Amino acid sequence: MSHTPHQLAEDFPEHLVKIRHLREKDGHFHRISKEYEEVNHRIHLGETDIEPCDDLHMAQLRKQRMALKDEIYGMLMRAEPLAAEAEV
Repeated sequence: MSHTPHQLAEDFPEHLVKIRHLREKDGHFHRISKEYEEVNHRIHLGETDIEPCDDLHMAQLRKQRMALKDEIYGMLMRAEPLAAEAEV
């Protein structure tokens, strides 16, 4: 069990420019990335026993995080390449 938060910037470092751009320009991407952060934070609190929860609830949260991450990844792959990405 990992107690390290799964931040989008750490999980997709090669897409930082695109993540920032989509958060500013795409309302849906902004909503799901915020939801990902909230779910990820709840998982981290549960894993570190700051806010313990049962195994079933933790499994549901992890599935939700994975579904959000899959959607975010898909949106990153479909988004047009940005000129600034070549500089990163």
